[in-house]
Amino acid sequence: MTWTTEAQKNLMLFSGRAHPDLATAVAAELNVSVTPQQARDFANGEIFVRFEESVRGSDAFVIQSCPFPVNEWIMETLIMVDALKRGSAKRITAVLPFYPYARQDKKHRGREPISARLIADLLKTAGVDRIITVDLHTDQIQGFFDGPVDHMHAQGQLAEYVREHYGTDNICVVSPDAGRVKVGEKWADALDGAPMAFVHKTRDPDVANQIVANRVVGEVAGKTCVLIDDMIDTGGTIAGAVKVLKEAGAGDVIIATTHGVFSDPATERLSSCGAREVIATDTLPIPAEKRFENLTVLSMAPLLAQTIREVFENGSVTSLFDGNA
Repeated sequence: MTWTTEAQKNLMLFSGRAHPDLATAVAAELNVSVTPQQARDFANGEIFVRFEESVRGSDAFVIQSCPFPVNEWIMETLIMVDALKRGSAKRITAVLPFYPYARQDKKHRGREPISARLIADLLKTAGVDRIITVDLHTDQIQGFFDGPVDHMHAQGQLAEYVREHYGTDNICVVSPDAGRVKVGEKWADALDGAPMAFVHKTRDPDVANQIVANRVVGEVAGKTCVLIDDMIDTGGTIAGAVKVLKEAGAGDVIIATTHGVFSDPATERLSSCGAREVIATDTLPIPAEKRFENLTVLSMAPLLAQTIREVFENGSVTSLFDGNA
């Protein structure tokens, strides 16, 4: 007598505590449930996690954003992955809508860390087989992880929103610095070949979160300027860029960003900088106290769910880029 077995693929979704609303929205898009778990902190700050269902043989997807306090959520992610690995999950994918420490992707001077690489090494050591993330600060971070990295982009959703609400006839795409001009070019293509400009700025390497916007390179007078950036932290750079654009004769200024970090005093700066609208996504949680009247938040759940589905079914993630991969 011979015995045959048929392996059944089993997608299981797990959520860290940093941004459960996003995980719930992704689960709804996939028509699955977030796997129940126990998660708590001990008195000394140590984290405990235990999943309440068997994970053996599963294709596990761990969704965790890393808002403040970043280090706590990184540690929780590593502990969740370790629990899945020891529970015999077949494959573990870390879904990190906002990749932590992404701004520390290279050494500017001697004796500095490359913390983005360290995060990749920690994830691999913990047991992560694959990473799904959105709008890395620099593309080179994909090469830090020894395994597949699906680098998704929010530009499609953001640009479509701009197109629907502002049209493309009088649009000018503005990069906040020369380093993001290539991203600006993709935006310009998405908005029917809109003209481009960028803001020249200076940075003090010894002082964090202090950048000075100096002048606009390009013609923005009378234009509706779409000021783009991958993330907004304290808002100083973007608020300064809005001021420079207004002084150069720009009409309305629309700010579009993927990651709304919004560390204080970002809310105050963005709400009073003169921008007509600030468009962000929900890769990071934006609590009520950080929201303001002209802020619009777009959901990344559909894109993340599509990506998870393609990975689970061994499909083509590239197809989600609309030919712009």
